[in-house]
Amino acid sequence: MQPLIDNARTFGQRPEEFARLADGQSPQVLFITCSDSRVVPALITGARPGELFELRTAGNIVPAHSTGRPCGETATIEYAVEVLGVQDIVVCGHSHCGAVGALVRGDDLAAVPAVRDWLAHAAESPATQDPSDPTVAAAVQQHVLTQLLRLRAYPCVQRRLADGRVRLHGWYYEVHTGCVRQHRPETDTFEAL
Repeated sequence: MQPLIDNARTFGQRPEEFARLADGQSPQVLFITCSDSRVVPALITGARPGELFELRTAGNIVPAHSTGRPCGETATIEYAVEVLGVQDIVVCGHSHCGAVGALVRGDDLAAVPAVRDWLAHAAESPATQDPSDPTVAAAVQQHVLTQLLRLRAYPCVQRRLADGRVRLHGWYYEVHTGCVRQHRPETDTFEAL
């Protein structure tokens, strides 16, 4: 913890670098990814403060759209699209994902009931050809595509897709190599950016 504290102490000693941020935000991209500490959107993309609007959830899950109950994820997506006017939405899954791996393996999550309920509520179990594969690459990539389909069901996203004001992107990040792959709809494959 101490190195983090030391950096936080010196971070604010460059106020000129951050003064413009007080005027508001206008990110171009909503970046939806996993809460996993190995996935750092600004590091992956090289984004500076104010360039990405981030939504991080266990397993980069986009819950099904519902108007029946408040949902922080839904509110974040709606705000990014309707208020901030993001032009692109990236759903970024990653290798070695604990959430997707638990779904694939059918892990007993009784000891973590909130995690169990989140995964059961928000995601179908992705199929994979090899459940012993620690990267769970095929399952994560399928999971990313499922989340993109869920996004398409959000009314605000539907409207913006219909008039060409927003684009959706599926990414897969390899934590062990740093490689980022993007889904190519024309070939239905994930290829290096």
